[in-house]
Amino acid sequence: MFEKNRIITIANQKGGVGKTTTAINLATALAAIGERVLIVDLDPQGNASTGLGIDRKDRKLSSYDVLVGEADIGQAVVETAVPNLFIIPSTMDLLGFEMEISQASDRAFRLRRALASDDALSFSYILVDCPPSFNLLTMNAMAAAHSVLVPLQCEFFALEGLSQLLETVDQVRQTVNPSLDIQGIVLTMFDARNNLAQQVVSDVRTYLGDKVYHTLIPRNVRVSEAPSYGKPAILYDLKCAGSQAYLQLASEVIQRERRRKAA
Repeated sequence: MFEKNRIITIANQKGGVGKTTTAINLATALAAIGERVLIVDLDPQGNASTGLGIDRKDRKLSSYDVLVGEADIGQAVVETAVPNLFIIPSTMDLLGFEMEISQASDRAFRLRRALASDDALSFSYILVDCPPSFNLLTMNAMAAAHSVLVPLQCEFFALEGLSQLLETVDQVRQTVNPSLDIQGIVLTMFDARNNLAQQVVSDVRTYLGDKVYHTLIPRNVRVSEAPSYGKPAILYDLKCAGSQAYLQLASEVIQRERRRKAA
């Protein structure tokens, strides 16, 4: 695996945990501190593309075209309104991807091959937003990545879902990507008034120790509103608690990367 950039897959088999929100706002925060960042939207719903203001009619080429070999990274990249932040948008064509290439011998490595290009290496961070299931799209994302970042909602079933995801990462290590590691666990939708949320935070930290980021992403109305305006929360309302939390998270990600490189 190449190390000129850092490819982070953002994944959770459960929907509604803040995965796409984390992808958009972490990418925006990294771009804001001068990193050149690319989001690859691998979710057929295309929420990351919509949340960054990319209209469906403007998605001439998509991640589907990249995966099936009809476009390369440089051709499919779209600029966003955020300086230094680019996206390869998603379309509903992705729904047919698994069926189309299920018999291909390289079916799990399509994204890895695409991201080995010079165009991809021009980005310092590439964040891959996955669908909320473990399918061939998620497999491609994990096969291409250096690490997996897991958004985890502070709710009752969080640990159960997390153990399933960790098993999936182990399976990927054993089959297609031996160097894949856990970048970190991001606790999302945290409500300090909720005793259960406090207990989930405690349990996850006990279970996974320093793999869990210190930053807690709070439940925040402004963060929820932002995608309907086609903006990251950090652009929509920089001062809200959610935006400030994502800036802190970006700082933690950078610090972890520095420690990893120094080790």
